[in-house]
Amino acid sequence: MTANKPNRSDAITKGPSRAPARAMLRGAGLTDEDLARPLVAVVNTWSTVTPCNLHLAVLAEPARRGVRAGGATPIDFNTIVVSDGVTMGAEGMRASLISREVIADSIELAVRGHALDGAIILVGCDKTIPAAAMALARLDIPGVVFYGGTILPGRRDGRDLLIQDVFEAVGA
Repeated sequence: MTANKPNRSDAITKGPSRAPARAMLRGAGLTDEDLARPLVAVVNTWSTVTPCNLHLAVLAEPARRGVRAGGATPIDFNTIVVSDGVTMGAEGMRASLISREVIADSIELAVRGHALDGAIILVGCDKTIPAAAMALARLDIPGVVFYGGTILPGRRDGRDLLIQDVFEAVGA
């Protein structure tokens, strides 16, 4: 992403033979000015299935603004997420560890497939954090894994209630 070295994204945005790719990207709302800049993934593990990731959609906008302020164009996409807290003790728990690999693979495939120049990956649960790091290591591009923080406690009878309290109450 320097003036001396071509961007990875040049492979899909530069030259007459890439006109169909540019047309598709314009159809997605990008402008010629957007396509002249480096393309940076804003990868989100946002989901409504778990409070660990529920707030990440809100954090994507400041990430996009930062990418634009840095002279690049943000490209958004999501991954799957499997919540240990939801699936624990049920058959779905068998999917939890596998989800880490699928998340890493999906990030790598989307970034590599679209020749993106860098990535910001927003994560919130325990499987999404290593998955994002694995994907960045495989891609070997500039990037950052941004942990969105711990979930907020619930409230009951005027006091904080943590998920651990609920597990303890049922003897898990």
